[in-house]
Amino acid sequence: MAASSLPFLDNRDPRLKLSVGNRIRNVFVTQSEDTRHGEEKDVNHIPVVTETSSRVLEAGVNTLQKTLVLKKQAALDELDKLLALKRHEFKSGAESLAERRSELEIKHHQTKERAMKFERFVAENELKRRSALKKYEAAQEQNVLKQREIEDLTEQLKALWARQQVLKERMTKYKIYEDYLMKTLDYLPSTYLDNGSESLVMPIIHRHETLTITKQEMLQRLGRLEEEVEGGQRQLQTMEQEHTIKKLMANRKLSELQSELEMLEEKNKQAEVNLHMVQGLSREKIEEVGRLLMAINNLAEQCHLPAYGPLENMSVLTMMDMVKEYILDKADTEKRVRRLMESGSAMTSRTALTDKRERGPSEDTLTDDQW
Repeated sequence: MAASSLPFLDNRDPRLKLSVGNRIRNVFVTQSEDTRHGEEKDVNHIPVVTETSSRVLEAGVNTLQKTLVLKKQAALDELDKLLALKRHEFKSGAESLAERRSELEIKHHQTKERAMKFERFVAENELKRRSALKKYEAAQEQNVLKQREIEDLTEQLKALWARQQVLKERMTKYKIYEDYLMKTLDYLPSTYLDNGSESLVMPIIHRHETLTITKQEMLQRLGRLEEEVEGGQRQLQTMEQEHTIKKLMANRKLSELQSELEMLEEKNKQAEVNLHMVQGLSREKIEEVGRLLMAINNLAEQCHLPAYGPLENMSVLTMMDMVKEYILDKADTEKRVRRLMESGSAMTSRTALTDKRERGPSEDTLTDDQW
């Protein structure tokens, strides 16, 4: 089967013949160049084969087809080995690619998990940051409040210290009176205090305490009234500001309404002018229509046809139709009269010509003599 598939070798094909040439001359150089050229005809040339051995075997006439088949089979075996080697290399490359792909998928999965963990970490940090920021804002507000309380307490402390200084000054001022009273008590008899000292001093002390309490109440009431006055002033200022804003808004709205009023007045004036123009045109049209109606009525009276009935019951279109019919009738009558007159004049001229022909020239002469 393999031998039958080989091509048929033709002996006449020039490609299958061995081509040799005398390209190299093997000559021993034992003579001079002058004598050597003269004796070239006695030199034997050795043929040199320039083609490869495989080409010589393939192109040889006596080469067996079985040998060629074996060579082709050997070449095919080599190609099969190369193909198997390439397949093995491709398979190993595919396996390595599959391994790399699996490694890449594992790395991608790990990277995705890391990204998710990092996102969760970022979200947790964001929540922590927000909570810390809220705590910081709350602490800052508390610090501001504490600072205000400290400032208020400092002001109160300063006020109390000032009051203490005032009271110390008063105590220093009234110390002489205390000393005077103590010395006075020393000079009074011992029975004076037991008899009526309390009845004279205690009402004064109670009255002083009552007056002090009343003074504090009055001061508190005065403070409340001052606060109410300040609140009323603030409310008054707020109301004045609101009144000013409302006044400005009302003025702006008034100016807008004034501009709209002016625009409407201009539009009304233009509309009045247009109305007067339209009224003038309509008046002219009415007058023209009235003249046309009067002309139609006059024509209808002059061109009245009994078939249309009385004029009072006719409409304008009926009158115009009647006038049209009357004019057409008159035109037709005039045409007929003209035709009759033309035909009559033609007949008269014909009869005159015939009469002249019948009378002859003698009658014409006599008639002239008579004249």
